[in-house]
Amino acid sequence: MFSTRSGAARLALGTIIVLIVVKAIVAVATGSISITAQTTDSFLDLIAIIIALFAVRIAVMPADEEHPFGHAKVEGIAAIVQAVLIVGAGGFIVYSAIRRIVDGATVEMTEAGIGVMLFSTVVSFFLARHLSRVSRSTRSLALEASARNITADIYSAAGVLLAMVVIRITGLAILDPVIALCVAILIFKSAYDVIRKSVEELADTRLPEEEEKTLTATIIGYRGQLTGFHAIRSRRAGDQRFIDLHLVMPRNASLEEAHAMCDRLEEDIKARLPGTSVTIHCEPCRVECAECYVVSCSIRQ
Repeated sequence: MFSTRSGAARLALGTIIVLIVVKAIVAVATGSISITAQTTDSFLDLIAIIIALFAVRIAVMPADEEHPFGHAKVEGIAAIVQAVLIVGAGGFIVYSAIRRIVDGATVEMTEAGIGVMLFSTVVSFFLARHLSRVSRSTRSLALEASARNITADIYSAAGVLLAMVVIRITGLAILDPVIALCVAILIFKSAYDVIRKSVEELADTRLPEEEEKTLTATIIGYRGQLTGFHAIRSRRAGDQRFIDLHLVMPRNASLEEAHAMCDRLEEDIKARLPGTSVTIHCEPCRVECAECYVVSCSIRQ
């Protein structure tokens, strides 16, 4: 039920709403800026999850006349929107923490703060792990961005938890805004990671080296039926890969033989790299040979 893109997004939505309500109540009761920062962070996670929910619904829509390559890049756009919101949250937390350091304030009911941060850390850990697993299996950038956001929450919540414990023991309330600033740094780092990966996909960055090695090995496996290959181009959009390449066929190969060869190679590539759309351009070998012995030809890239 929660192993699909939309199912995982709905699970995250409900979980984050619960965390926001609990944190907001305790933030007001304790007057803690670090817990307020955590509440703000969770509220932005909520907005991000809503964006991700809409994005994954659009991304899984099949290709149509206006979008022949599908809608998967919507997830990259959604991830960047999430990152902008994350940066905004970080800025708000930095401003609030600096004001708290300048003005000074005490933290009350630290026991409640300890309890809610412990609860938040445990819940966020399991939620982030589930979202990461689903994002890997579905190649969802939007869910990966949400998983990164919540993973940042784990570290920041653990930091706030530690601060609450130390404040409870020592009474050093200055630790509250200091920890809030540390939370902001984690938030900015998370935003940077999301933006970098989203821009790479939207800019049609080539497939990872391991996947291109798999592609090359697959083509070389047909060395007895073709004389060369070149002009390989690859990119990713969401959970879809797009590959196009040129195959050099023997001069004496018929159109039917070339077509059959391309069909076999395309199916083999799709089997090794699932979710791949392959476009192959065939061209004749330009080497002037009296007779073409393909099985003795070497692959030329």
